[in-house]
Amino acid sequence: MGRVADTWWMILIRGICAIVFGLFALVWPGITVFALVIFFGAYAIVNGIFSLFGAFGGTPGESRWWLAIAGVLGIVAGIIALVWPGITALALLMLIAIWAVVIGIIEIIAGIRLRKEIQGEWMFILSGVLAVVFGVLLFVWPATGALAVTWLIGAMALVYGISLLVLAFRVRKLGGRTAGRHAPGMPGGTAVV
Repeated sequence: MGRVADTWWMILIRGICAIVFGLFALVWPGITVFALVIFFGAYAIVNGIFSLFGAFGGTPGESRWWLAIAGVLGIVAGIIALVWPGITALALLMLIAIWAVVIGIIEIIAGIRLRKEIQGEWMFILSGVLAVVFGVLLFVWPATGALAVTWLIGAMALVYGISLLVLAFRVRKLGGRTAGRHAPGMPGGTAVV
């Protein structure tokens, strides 16, 4: 648990980035496809980098493949968006939809795998389900209009980011409890709460 709790701030940064991306899309709904592509590319790369940090910062001997895959996919999606900024709106939506579904599935798997390590793993599962729903909605309604799609992207990014923030603070709090129970120098290994 200690190693997972030590990475709470990486989850927090991912959540903040998602919220910023969501607010950007909601506050500036008339955003051009070019600006949305650039901002999505930057967000996906930052999210991917922090996922990779989480994968390499895991407990020795424990599988963190799901975070590594999420990190690599995020970085690849971000690079594609930045290298191909003239991408059409439909191609951008399909790229975001594929990324969201894959990331969502990986986060659901992560939540299930973390059941034994942390309480509140349901937040990982919830953020994964939200990402999958978002991706599926983009596949189902790709041509509902640029404004509606921008609002959908913004709203889902906001909800996803908030769920990651809640998860980050939950992981941090659980890490503090675990560390407190084993505080050195306390009689019987108990901690003052």
